[in-house]
Formats: sequence, structure tokens, C-alpha cells
Amino acid sequence: MKYISDELNKIRETGLYRELKVIGNAQDSHIEIEGKTFLSFCSNNYLGLANNPSVVKAVKDAVEEYGWGAGASRLVSGNMTLHETLENVISRFKGKEAALVFPTGYMANLGAISSLVSKGDLVICDKLNHASIIDGCRLSGADFRVYAHCDMEKLENILRKSSRYNRKLIVTDSVFSMDGDLAPLPDIVRIADKYKAMVMVDEAHGTGVFGRNGRGVVEHFNLNNEIDIVMGTLSKAIGSLGGYVTGDNDLINYLRNKARSFMYTTALPPAVCAASIAAINLIKRDPSIRESLWHNVRFINDNLKSLDFNVISSESPIIPILIGDAQKAVDMSKSLYERGILIPAIRPPTVPVNSSRLRMTVMSTHTKEDLEILLEVLSEVQNL
Repeated sequence: MKYISDELNKIRETGLYRELKVIGNAQDSHIEIEGKTFLSFCSNNYLGLANNPSVVKAVKDAVEEYGWGAGASRLVSGNMTLHETLENVISRFKGKEAALVFPTGYMANLGAISSLVSKGDLVICDKLNHASIIDGCRLSGADFRVYAHCDMEKLENILRKSSRYNRKLIVTDSVFSMDGDLAPLPDIVRIADKYKAMVMVDEAHGTGVFGRNGRGVVEHFNLNNEIDIVMGTLSKAIGSLGGYVTGDNDLINYLRNKARSFMYTTALPPAVCAASIAAINLIKRDPSIRESLWHNVRFINDNLKSLDFNVISSESPIIPILIGDAQKAVDMSKSLYERGILIPAIRPPTVPVNSSRLRMTVMSTHTKEDLEILLEVLSEVQNL
């Protein structure tokens, strides 16, 4: 298969080749790779809950009681007590009537979008939405329109010409994972109401991080009663695995019967559900975890101003440093790695051509010393 070898060579030549690094310990602010300790500034484990003692204990207790695997699809025999408990915890946390849990966030987006719209409908998407949203839109068979990033004029222009469609769905990330900025949800809701479109918000990077109670960007903008479909993941600030959709009872019953990525896959192990339950309960009862995260974000942002980097304006714990050229971004990431800092280069197709970057993420478990080391090493690298 010579064409595969040729394509791999092209990927290498353009600085787009990717390799896996093997982490030898738990996900935390300090990780081990090949026997060496690194400061990690690339994890989505924003609140440090992936290795929280309470979460770990919940997993151990659940394994003792329920074993490990679920054994089947939830519609066959895989629907266990902890799946139902987790959905109840999520729906209460999000202030919705019901929730449906999927094995991954990717599957939640594929299943929900392709169930809500189909051929003859219209689905509209921000250009910088996550790949799972884009793939769900394409899979649905609906007419698919994309508006420039956060361009509300373009969104309204699309909807102005949409009168022939019975069903119209706008889907957006709440926090954009590569730029760290927020969707203008109040404007999206206003435009959607005007043209009678549904709104679905992906809170993957918002849940646990934004809002007075950590419920996400929807809470941050006080729009819980205006947005009917809220999706999210349990694998980022929650520190676990899985995706979910929340909404009213009819929506969730509909997805149970229509979402293929829910119907035709084995359920999450019950102990994974226990981890998510424990993490959400921690977020609800201990706001200091989230406060520590935002303290660290402010510290980094304030001190980055003294360095001569092209930092993309961010409103979240995602802080991107724009490099441009893919190979240059790879080289800078390698220089950081050699100095004990893990920040990977993000390159096409994840981001547009000539917008490769170092995507930093901050965690609540980073100490002030960790942050000072990061800034010192960044200062060294920028002068290479």
C-alpha cells in the first residue's frame, strides 16, 4: 500500500505528523513520561477531579458492588442503577427535567443532532464548532449551513432565507476549544426566537467551569429557560468519561428511541458513572475548586502580558499562543518539552492553515510555583 507510505511522508514533511506520548501515572498537574516528570499544561481536567480521592473511592466502591462492564446496550440489559442515578444527578445539576447519558461526548453530538434534524430540515453551525458537531450535522442529512465564527449577522442572513424549512436547528459550542472564547449565546437565542429555530448548546468546556454554580455558560448568561437542548461531556472538568444531553422529558424519551449512537452501543461501565456522580457532587458543594481555577487563569493571563507572544484573547482556562507555521509550532512545543513543560502544538486540520498554536490549559491544582516555572520557561523559549 504505497499510497499510505507516500501520504505519511507528506504529513511528516508539512509538520503535521502526530505521535502518542505515554503517561505513566495519574492525570494531574505533574505527569510522568518515560521516567521523567513534566508539568502538564494541556489537560482538559480543569478542576483536577480525574485523580481526586473522593472520585477514586467512588469508583472502587462501585466496582465492588457492580463489577466492571455493563455487558450490553442500555436498551437490552445494560441499564444499571448508576446510569439512572447519574442521569438524575445531571438533570438536577443542569436544571432540566431529564438527561440521557452516552458513552462519549462525540456520540452524544452524533446521536442528538442526527435525531433532531434530517433530510428536508436545516442545521446551522459555527465554523469553529467541535468536529463531533460538524460530523453530526453532516450525518443528519439535513441541509447544512456554516456561519463565520461568532458572526451573528451571517447567522441571521442564513435564517432569513430559511422559511421553506419546517425544522431549523442552530448548534454551537459554548466555549470554543481551540480559541477559548465564548459563543454569544444571548444573541443566538434572540435570533433563533425571531426565526423559530431550535438551539442546541455543547457545554463540553463550560460545565464545571462557568456559572455561579458551575453549570456552564448557559448559566453564566442566565439562559437556562431559553435554551431547550444542552449537551455536554463528563470527560473534561468532570474528570470522567461519557456525554449527555439534557432537556425536557419528551426530548429525552425521543432520543432514547431515535439516537443510534445510544441505542446500538454497550453502556458505560457503572463505575465510570460513579466517578461522574462523585465529581458533580464535589462541584456542587465545594465552589473553592472552581475559584482556584479562575485564580490561576487570571495569574497566567496577567503575567503573559509581559512576554512577547501572540496570545489569542481568551475568556476561559484555554489560553492559545498563536504561532502560525505548523513546523515552527512543533519546534516550540519540543523546546518546552525538553525543559519539562508539556504543551502540544495544535495544527491543521484541527485549526485552519497558518494558525497553528500552542494550546495551554490551566488547572485548579496548579500551584503558584508551577505557574511561575511555566512563565520562566516560556520566556526562555521565546528567545530561541
